[in-house]
Amino acid sequence: MTWLITGGAGYIGAHVTRAMTEAGERVVVLDDMSSGRANRLPDQVPVVTGSVLDRVELDRVLRGNGVTGVVHLAARKQVEESVQQPFRYYRENLLGLQTLLEAAVDAGVDRFLFSSSAAVYGLPDVELVSETTPCVPMNPYGETKLAGEWLVRSVGRAHRMATASLRYFNVAGATAPELADTGVSNLVPMVFQRIAAGLPPVIFGDDYPTPDGTCVRDYVHVADVASAHLAAARHLVEAGPGTELTANVGRGEGVSVREMVTLIGEVTGLTEPAPVVEPRRAGDPARVVGSAELITKELGWTAHYGLRDMISSAWEGWRSRSRALPA
Repeated sequence: MTWLITGGAGYIGAHVTRAMTEAGERVVVLDDMSSGRANRLPDQVPVVTGSVLDRVELDRVLRGNGVTGVVHLAARKQVEESVQQPFRYYRENLLGLQTLLEAAVDAGVDRFLFSSSAAVYGLPDVELVSETTPCVPMNPYGETKLAGEWLVRSVGRAHRMATASLRYFNVAGATAPELADTGVSNLVPMVFQRIAAGLPPVIFGDDYPTPDGTCVRDYVHVADVASAHLAAARHLVEAGPGTELTANVGRGEGVSVREMVTLIGEVTGLTEPAPVVEPRRAGDPARVVGSAELITKELGWTAHYGLRDMISSAWEGWRSRSRALPA
């Protein structure tokens, strides 16, 4: 097998690329470098700068490298941005996926792994979200992920392609400082940015029907997300043509925003100033915690890292990027 990893130089993508490379898989990375960085990748991994919307480039990469499987991570992923720019999200996330699938089918690729998201569930009113929980996405980002799952599954059935979609929850942490998340759209780096500047962390809403009034989420270490992709890719090879799988990737443990902010303060040693509460953000569900029973049953996968691992490794990466942060 030779795997094409799209978005393989991004935060999650680089972890997937390293995990698969270290496991002995042959990979080639395609990334438009809008958020990716080539220096995240092992020296021996071929890297092509390009877009999944570029059919000519896709044909060249797939055929020129003898690609037999695709791991597709390349996508826009900011919820608020997706509300403001729905055309961009549908074009890059959905049309990009369609273009990639068309090229893959024409190149004879028979394994396709799609990185989806728990955003497909929307506002679930259940204790644990399973793969059978109704999907009602609340924003264009989630819509493109759900439609992407449908497209991948349909193409797999029509062309005898083994397919899988992984719905992962809130990703945090890093396996090395140079691989840490450089964005500030997720809770952990958002809090880092505030406390490093001496500003209070912000909690959006404390009147939810949860034990402490703040939203409850399922957090999973990026190393566990990477190992889930490796397990799913190998499953597609072993299971053969026509296989299809949709699975959650999470720890199945709920943590409130307030609990997470408190733990970040403990790990970093920056407990002041105290967090401030601002009004709820539109569309934030009270609780989204995923069941990981299916992926454990089908792939033998379980998460190995806890919250302190996520926070401490992410903090190490954050500090390494800025000399202004405390030692």
